[in-house]
Amino acid sequence: MLTAAGKAVRGHTANLRRSGRRGRPLDHEAARTGAMGMRMKVGVVGSAGGELAPEVLHRARQMGRCLASHDIIVVTGAAPGLPHEAVLGAKELGGLVLGISPALSLDEHRDVYGSPWEEYDALVFTGSGLMGREIEIIRTCAAVVVIGGRSGTLGEFAIAYDEARLIGALTGTGGVADHIPDLLRVINKETGADIVSDYEPDALLRKMMAKHEERVERGIAYRGPIIHEG
Repeated sequence: MLTAAGKAVRGHTANLRRSGRRGRPLDHEAARTGAMGMRMKVGVVGSAGGELAPEVLHRARQMGRCLASHDIIVVTGAAPGLPHEAVLGAKELGGLVLGISPALSLDEHRDVYGSPWEEYDALVFTGSGLMGREIEIIRTCAAVVVIGGRSGTLGEFAIAYDEARLIGALTGTGGVADHIPDLLRVINKETGADIVSDYEPDALLRKMMAKHEERVERGIAYRGPIIHEG
C-alpha cells in the first residue's frame, strides 16, 4: 500500500507525463509541485562580486524569470551579484523568492554583510556566516542552478554534488559554471547527482525539468544524499 508521500510522488509523476516530452510545453502545475504537492524550490548560486559582464547579468535575470514563469520558488544566499539578478528577474513576474542569510538578524544582514533584502519575500537568518549557510541553501532545494561562480560557488557546487542534487549549469557565464566537466574529472566519484547544462536559461530549465521527471520516476528526487565514503 502506498503511503501518502508515495501517492503524492506518483501523482506528480503522472502530471509530468501528461505535460509531455520531446519539447512540448511544460505543465506549470507539474513543474512547480513536488513531494506532498509543495511548490518546487530551485536554488540559484553564482558570483556575488567581481567583474560581471552585462550579458551575463542579463542571462542571470532571465533565469529568474524562467523559474518564476513556472511558479518555482527561487532560493539564493541573499547575496548581491548574479544570484540577486535572478531574484530581480523572478520578482518582475511576481515570483516568490527566499533568501538564506549568513546573518543572525536583519540589521547584521544589511549593515555588516551589506546584502540585499527588500526584494525578498522571506529571509532565513542562519547566523552561520557566508560559508556555513551554504548547506542550508542546498538542502532547501530540489535543484540548483549554477551561474558563473568563484570560491563560494565552488563550495555550493561541491555540497550539491555530494548530496545528490540535480544541478543545472548556465554555460558561457564563466567561473565554476564553465568548468564543471573539469571538476567532475578531478572529483572522480559517483554520488547520485545529475548535471545538465545549456547556454540559454529557458533551454536549461527544460532540461532540468526533464531530468527532474526522470529522478521522480527513479524515486530519488526527494530522497536526499546517498551515504558514501570520501
